[in-house]
Amino acid sequence: MIYRQLGKTDLKVSVLGYGCWAAGNQWDDSSDEASIRAIQTAIDLGINFFDVAPVYGYGHAEQVLGRAIAGRRDKVYIATKCGLTWDDNGRTYRNLTRENILREIDESLRRLNVDYVDLYQVHWPDPNVPIEETFTTLEELKRSGKVRYIGVTNFSISLIEQAQEYTEIVSDQVLYNMIDRNSDDYHGLDLNYRSEQEILPYCAEEQLGFIPYSPLCQGLLTDHFDRDAISQRDVRTANRQLRGEALKRNLAVREELLKVAEDYGRPLSQLALNWLIQKPAVTSIIAGALNEHHVQQNAGALEWSLSESDLDRIGKILG
Repeated sequence: MIYRQLGKTDLKVSVLGYGCWAAGNQWDDSSDEASIRAIQTAIDLGINFFDVAPVYGYGHAEQVLGRAIAGRRDKVYIATKCGLTWDDNGRTYRNLTRENILREIDESLRRLNVDYVDLYQVHWPDPNVPIEETFTTLEELKRSGKVRYIGVTNFSISLIEQAQEYTEIVSDQVLYNMIDRNSDDYHGLDLNYRSEQEILPYCAEEQLGFIPYSPLCQGLLTDHFDRDAISQRDVRTANRQLRGEALKRNLAVREELLKVAEDYGRPLSQLALNWLIQKPAVTSIIAGALNEHHVQQNAGALEWSLSESDLDRIGKILG
């Protein structure tokens, strides 16, 4: 396993992280037992960075992660989030008020069955709450020992710099993969940043952790992607890249990328992950998995490297 420093912290995190969204049982073919085995396999393989959020399965993903790491807390870094909550009807909304953050951290610690989290991230900006209120509260949590470091997710450079006035921000987690290099939308939510053009160089310059999520474009960048097999209950139906004209374009790109992967005798998922790993500014990739096989296959991306000529070839395919 390759480990990289998370920003200016003392955390050495695995370049291949683990995303726990699927552990919330909002994806087809997911189950608690399979998720627990997958997480434990990841730990055995040296993966030490686990990313989750309360809203994944409305608290369920945090519970599953807590069960999976029981007795192995010293082997992992836990990154969870705040600010995206839900009502009794399952409607999600943003809430970064002091009151809500204080409630959320205690509920996350209870579900995870831990005393602290290593990285506490703002899930989405909340324009209805003063940024001072949000980040002074997070600084308070850091001083209390409930969280070690503060990060953000889906933040523009401007918002990061505003937040830095109240607490140290160590990372930004953003949408980034071969398809979504500078996308302006994710599941119908506006992205007020451009990952490759803006956030990646900024994080490198400022020594912030750059944490890409959705590295496989929610399954598109895998060998066995089948859009017709995704049911309406699956949260991926909201992904613009998996619908309409965008899907047609992306499937054509996927076919060309499959040819590159075949030249190496590797699955497309490893190609997509290796492409990210070769970028020095990438700190830890939030790669999800539904089972042990997915984890092992993802880890195989560390066993080889794309050549410079093939990186150029991929660049031309992606346009």
